[in-house]
Amino acid sequence: MNRFFRLKENGTTVGTEVVAGITTFFAMAYIIVVNPSILSESGMEWGAVFLATIIASVIGTLVMGLVANVPYAQAPGMGLNAFFVYTVCFGLGFTWQQALTMVFICGLINIFITVTKIRKYIIKAIPRSLQNAIGGGIGVFIAYIGLLNVGIINFGSGVPALSTLNQPAFWLFLIGLVLIIVLEVMKVKGGILIGIVVTTLIGIPLGVTSTGDTISFSEACAALPSTFGVIFTEEGFGSLFSDPGKIPLVLITIFSFSLSDTFDTIGTFIGTGRRSGIFSEEDEKALETNTGFKSKMDRALFADATATSIGAIFGTSNTTTFVESAAGIGAGGRTGLTSVVVAICFIASAFLSTFISAIPYAATAPALVVVGILMVSSFIDIKWDDLNEAVPAFFAGLFMALCYSISYGIAFGFITYCLVKICTKKAKEVHPILWCATFLFILNFVLLATL
Repeated sequence: MNRFFRLKENGTTVGTEVVAGITTFFAMAYIIVVNPSILSESGMEWGAVFLATIIASVIGTLVMGLVANVPYAQAPGMGLNAFFVYTVCFGLGFTWQQALTMVFICGLINIFITVTKIRKYIIKAIPRSLQNAIGGGIGVFIAYIGLLNVGIINFGSGVPALSTLNQPAFWLFLIGLVLIIVLEVMKVKGGILIGIVVTTLIGIPLGVTSTGDTISFSEACAALPSTFGVIFTEEGFGSLFSDPGKIPLVLITIFSFSLSDTFDTIGTFIGTGRRSGIFSEEDEKALETNTGFKSKMDRALFADATATSIGAIFGTSNTTTFVESAAGIGAGGRTGLTSVVVAICFIASAFLSTFISAIPYAATAPALVVVGILMVSSFIDIKWDDLNEAVPAFFAGLFMALCYSISYGIAFGFITYCLVKICTKKAKEVHPILWCATFLFILNFVLLATL
């Protein structure tokens, strides 16, 4: 195991990787119940999506761990599943079968741009200041996710405000936050995981930790045929391109799926991989070449690219690299063994869904906040006294949280970066790929506004 995952070379141990894997799983376990709850609104069977979510997560995460040897977990992405239901199905009038087919095509596009090294060239084209901004921005974003998940920030009056601390969940969150901070400051090994487990247990007498509404494994298996392979039927590919008048709209929707999926992954890899050393000098040098899939970055991008199409075949929206992987990385995860542990936990969750769903947001939210605190250190490498660097960094770093989207944060960072370079007559310094990506982001915003 040490030789396969290169544990010593990456400065880690089996114990650390196991703890990191469990930590990542607990931080993202909510997707097991939340994803089917959202997608079922489009008419899909809850049990089918429940099992498809687990299968897609297991396959994608195993490929990430065993092929790329990096500590990232994959699952159907939040935001993309909402776009699937509320925009594509409800807003544009597509059936869920047609939407799944578009997700499958999106996955094929991602595989193409990965094999042709386009995604790697995009990473190479992003200036170092923006890479640091993306890293810090993901820290802000993941902490914001934690705060929103537990509801301690509310928008009841139309303006963000601190909720009145009159609910047990809020007090449990604060207890967990203090506990994890204390454990991390005291450098207790596995402090984040210990904090999640202890907070969950404390939540039992407070009435916060309780089992959710799930179904049995056998019921989920019985429902899976309703979504598995449906994209290859008459309701999928057979109907998606049957109306010539809707083909432009189909292409625009696929483009939007692909753009968001691509930059969510790029942002997660840049934000969590560089400072932690997961993507090292080997990968920096690999960005300069165009030969083979020799680096971890190459293999990780390919693993992510294949996951979306696999998920669509089973019956779920875009599968992507989860930003909550940062929780396991913060706990010391450095190799693919962390991902393998996450995959094993997902497999177990298919049979133990009642217990997994008992873990409350109030127990996992503190972990995300603490990991976010650790990640904002990337901001220190930005020259904030230089507006040419500070303006794009500000928009890239903060708009991820404000827009609740990694890709939108990157979009605003790219757009303002190009604008600053134009105004300072340094447009030649902008990489052609960055110009192209910026144009695609602007085009995407325009198209979404006119749909």
